[in-house]
Amino acid sequence: MLKVVVFDSGYGGELFADYLEEELPILEVIRVIDWRNANQILKSPKFARGAAEKALQPYINKVDLIVFANYLLSLTSLKYFCRKYKSQPFVGLKLNNTKIVNKPTLILATKSLTKTFNYYWFSRQIQAKTIILDDWPTLIDDGELTGHKIRRDLRTYLSQNNGFAPEQIVLGCSQFVDLKSEFIKFFGHNTKIIDGFESALRETCQTLKLRGALKKIK
Repeated sequence: MLKVVVFDSGYGGELFADYLEEELPILEVIRVIDWRNANQILKSPKFARGAAEKALQPYINKVDLIVFANYLLSLTSLKYFCRKYKSQPFVGLKLNNTKIVNKPTLILATKSLTKTFNYYWFSRQIQAKTIILDDWPTLIDDGELTGHKIRRDLRTYLSQNNGFAPEQIVLGCSQFVDLKSEFIKFFGHNTKIIDGFESALRETCQTLKLRGALKKIK
């Protein structure tokens, strides 16, 4: 059985690991979740790289694939890991505009992510607005993010931006995937929710040469 490690600093990694197991049950998914350093990993690309490298040492060159279920780490350090450990395949969650059309778009992200070059290029290319939600990941990890706070924070942002009405929501944090139902309730069923899970799944299949599995991905 092919072995895949999923690394993250919180609940988003658990979500992606669940997603991977559901879509590709032929894999053995190993979860490496660095809960202890969650806050630092979300805020510092340098710290995130060091923490990931330390946590993954027992698995590098011993598993078939390592997946970073963390946007900040993927955008800032994926190339570093691929260059340094050339015999070990890596995949990461990426900001992807292949499914984004020319409509009003809102990106939900953390401040550290918005400071990366890749994020700047991505957001400028699609001319999206951004709302920074630094406290949400920790609250999600602790099971303390309420629907009331979600609606209040979104309502406050929209009111400060002249009632901006997005037709597409891009999730820039893996933890936010668990909130899709809340976003649909708030923005409406016609609002498109976009995350990096599907593209990471596709790249996983391509890397592991699971050609038959690709047909199942819509």
